[in-house]
Amino acid sequence: MNRRNNIFMFVVASFPMMSVCSCIEPFETTFEDFESAIVVEATITNKLERQRVFLTRTFEFEEDGPSPETNANVRVEGGGEVFIFQESTPGLYLSVQAFAAQAKTDYQLHIETQNGRLYSSDQMAFSQATQIDDLRAERITNDLGEDGVAIFVDSFDANGISVNYRYQYEETFKVIAPFWTPRNLETASPEEATEPCDVKIIPDQESEETCFATDFSNTIIQTSTGDLSEDRLSNFMVRFINRNNYIISHRYSVLVRQFVQSNAAFTFYETLNEFSGNDSFFSETQPGFLEGNISSDTNRDEKVLGYFDVAPVSERRIFFNYEDLFSGEELPPYVNPCQPIAPVISRGDPPVCVLSNLVENNTVRLLIENDNPNLAQMEGPYFVVPRICGDCTEIGKAETPDFWIE
Repeated sequence: MNRRNNIFMFVVASFPMMSVCSCIEPFETTFEDFESAIVVEATITNKLERQRVFLTRTFEFEEDGPSPETNANVRVEGGGEVFIFQESTPGLYLSVQAFAAQAKTDYQLHIETQNGRLYSSDQMAFSQATQIDDLRAERITNDLGEDGVAIFVDSFDANGISVNYRYQYEETFKVIAPFWTPRNLETASPEEATEPCDVKIIPDQESEETCFATDFSNTIIQTSTGDLSEDRLSNFMVRFINRNNYIISHRYSVLVRQFVQSNAAFTFYETLNEFSGNDSFFSETQPGFLEGNISSDTNRDEKVLGYFDVAPVSERRIFFNYEDLFSGEELPPYVNPCQPIAPVISRGDPPVCVLSNLVENNTVRLLIENDNPNLAQMEGPYFVVPRICGDCTEIGKAETPDFWIE
């Protein structure tokens, strides 16, 4: 049976700002013919792990993003086995047991949504796995003239079978809050207060100075050696980080995953990349189509977006410190300017609390006491900074990752 799934993409193009006149007339746009469609993102690999399936719904232009498809029944069948998936977080389904896809074995994805609609994929298999030979970080100047760090991959398949490669990365970096102190502010109790809205200094037992944060690649990164004389990748850049990016200020690690793709999977993601402008995987349905390998068993005319892939994967991780590549140079600017301010305790009559409201809303951290407040400038008795400047848990977690090496 010929499965034709029309994947319609909303493409947001980034055009340079053009100053033609001093007035801009806003306009509102709505799409009356919007049709909600299920979106499937699933790649089963040969790594022994709990495999993942992501289910969401398409979203309209004025919405913030896709909504998760929850309470679905998801399973993968292959090699005479059935692997059941359970919802871990809204829209993310993990296999109940860890399993690894086997070479030359057909696998098929099946989905039943909460409203009883059934979906299935074509049967998919892989035949060749290729390892990452080298992963490294080098300081370069990119084509836009930006100074920074490039993450390069080398790979080689002597059999010349792999050809098509897709990459994902998971980056983890150390964050040090530049204005952390062991003290903070707390609203004073009525018995302790010397004036309305008073605050007091306390030991800070919640804030952290050093944390670790993790981000994931969100663009399509792929390449092919089909036009080369051999199936060899040399100096393929999977990530560029501008030297002014705070994530490399201290210690940085990246885990790169290399997937070997079939021609059909490579073509799907290549076309998807052209449709989306590399801004996102899936977005609102619009005229134009992209053919995937998942269809509705309930209604053959229903639009289904996405691709079920079975691909061998190779992983490698590296670490580096800022000093390794930018020895003796100034650190990148922090993610926040961290401008200290000294809010007044209160203002007006009757008094309106100022500093204590910031403290209660957990938006600031104590820096130092202001021994000589400038009353003319409406300065209060304490200098504070945005919480993100004195508490790294705004960005990451204090727990050191299991894989972390100093």
